[in-house]
Amino acid sequence: MVIKKEYLELLKEIRRHNQLYFEKSTPEISDYTFDLLVKKAEKIEKEHPEWISKDTPTQQVTDRTTRGFKQIKHKKPMLSLSNTYSREEVLEFVMRLKKGLEKEEVEFFVELKIDGIAVSLWYEEGQLIKALSRGNGKKGDDITLNLKTIPSIPKKIKGVLLPPEFEVRGEIFMPKKVFKTLNALRETKGENPWANPRNAASGSLKLLDPHEVKERKLEALFYAVSTNDRALKTQKEGSQFLKKLGFPTLGKSDVRVCKTVDEIFLFADEIEKKRSHLPFEIDGIVIKVNHFKSQDILGATAKNPRWATAYKFAPKQAKTKIEAITIQIGRTGVLTPVAELHPVVLSGSKISRATLHNEEEIKRKDIRVGDVVMIEKGGDVIPKVIEVVKSERKQKSSPFLMPKQCPACGSSLVRLKGEVALRCPNRKECQGQNLRSLAFFVSKQAMDIDYLGFEMIKKLSDFHLVAKPSDLYRLKKEDLLEIEGFQEKSIQNLLKSIERSKQVTLDRFILAIGIPFVGQKTAEILADEAGLLDHLIEMDEEKLCAIEGIGSKVAQSIRAFFKNPSHLDEIHSLLSLGVVLKASQKKIKNHPFSGKTFVLTGTLESFTRNEASKLIKEREGKVSNSVSKKSDYLLFGSDPGSKYEKAQKFKVSLLDEKSFKKMLYGTTLD
Repeated sequence: MVIKKEYLELLKEIRRHNQLYFEKSTPEISDYTFDLLVKKAEKIEKEHPEWISKDTPTQQVTDRTTRGFKQIKHKKPMLSLSNTYSREEVLEFVMRLKKGLEKEEVEFFVELKIDGIAVSLWYEEGQLIKALSRGNGKKGDDITLNLKTIPSIPKKIKGVLLPPEFEVRGEIFMPKKVFKTLNALRETKGENPWANPRNAASGSLKLLDPHEVKERKLEALFYAVSTNDRALKTQKEGSQFLKKLGFPTLGKSDVRVCKTVDEIFLFADEIEKKRSHLPFEIDGIVIKVNHFKSQDILGATAKNPRWATAYKFAPKQAKTKIEAITIQIGRTGVLTPVAELHPVVLSGSKISRATLHNEEEIKRKDIRVGDVVMIEKGGDVIPKVIEVVKSERKQKSSPFLMPKQCPACGSSLVRLKGEVALRCPNRKECQGQNLRSLAFFVSKQAMDIDYLGFEMIKKLSDFHLVAKPSDLYRLKKEDLLEIEGFQEKSIQNLLKSIERSKQVTLDRFILAIGIPFVGQKTAEILADEAGLLDHLIEMDEEKLCAIEGIGSKVAQSIRAFFKNPSHLDEIHSLLSLGVVLKASQKKIKNHPFSGKTFVLTGTLESFTRNEASKLIKEREGKVSNSVSKKSDYLLFGSDPGSKYEKAQKFKVSLLDEKSFKKMLYGTTLD
């Protein structure tokens, strides 16, 4: 029996890995392990649909838009694919389609699943006019200039009878050879190597300078075309048309029309055998209903097309040796053991480290220094130790014991009640925690300072230039010239980024200063309620607990944080060095939304759920995740789900998007 707290913790973990994968391009777990987390959440949601909220990650397309790029609405949503890992799951998918189409036979177009970045290209009169990333599925980054640097993408199509307007979709990727060469170059410069080609491609497309993108030597393959006249009837015809137009497409042996599950898996087996010889990374095959008319009948959910799925290959494994186990200290003092491995090539990249998570994991698997182990990774990310090959263990080996003192500062370690993790309690003086805290301070969701990875922060610390966040705002060009790896351009870029970060919203600043138990959502709640930092500092525990979403544990942590003189001194230093907290959005008074509680469900056309929630809150309304008798309105879009029925049961006022807009902009309802 799963309790809601366990479910919410699972969602928190999924969101963290989403952020590492899509925003930071630094994944910690394999695609396979991540998909298992999502499937676990989806299973729970089937049993408890009332727990699903507007920002539940299982309901959302997980790419992200990027700061610095203009966001543009897609002509059609760019949805993500559902994943399958077994013949049984593929069979279930096929049976659902047959039932949905009321047919005994369905034709499938099956192709390689390229492990790249999904993009959409718009053409008018044969001219490339716009290129977008997937973004959040509804809006994407305008990356036209970056994609024009890729030689294989047609900029102007001539000599072919063309529709006036059409859209093509495909994948941008970094070839394996290019990835290997550029990664070796990064290591010689002292830069962190990319985890895999997909992360390299993702990071490249987020560069604001097209000239830098060109140096990354990205390539493209296209698989879908959309025109208004719908002269094309099938996926196969679409693929052939793309090739005729001059777009790079998959070869004949990389696609196939199949009519049975047996034929699909015959194709999958052939592809898996030649996978390692392909010039680009794949992680499986894509199975699509071939006929567009059938696709239209089947439709889509808010997140996935019902007419397509990905069958992902089993994670790859390799055998290697644990040469040492080191301890990594997190910003909250948690100690994480890491296996230092004899380097081994897995999925085209050299692997030398794997997280061991915690002491309990080490004991459960009986992992020791000197052990020969099997490691695994799906999607070419940092691997995990699957099992110890105990038949190859040396007789003199002994169990690994976690330290009793912090390796960084020597403090006696503690274990909080109900936690597996060991912690260093010396938050103030522990360099290990301090480095991770600095890395969090500069991270994208906090102060968003570019060009400062963990290794660079460590260098600044080793040179005694940065010991606390405020020191970043004291850095000068002459300080950085002394450090290996910093050159004229990189120094200029860093100092510009630091200067730009001085303008920050209150919620991001609250997150950045590192109050224990205050994450992104809690920081937003506190900023919205307090309005000013001084007001938050002055709030007592009773006032904090009165805020919806703030419990006693968080309230106590906030009070303890602001009672610490060193924390207040650091905040004062940051503000005196030019950090300016942007005022919260002013509330719109006496609006029809004022004091009303809204619940949102379904897919909205004109707004994302976050945008609609923000508009409600700006007008002094409240947004709740669940329907109750106290709810005033249910704002619903397409596919509203169980919340709609519950709202009807409780006689909650129902608002479609048109009615919502009338209230929003001050006109009366008909």
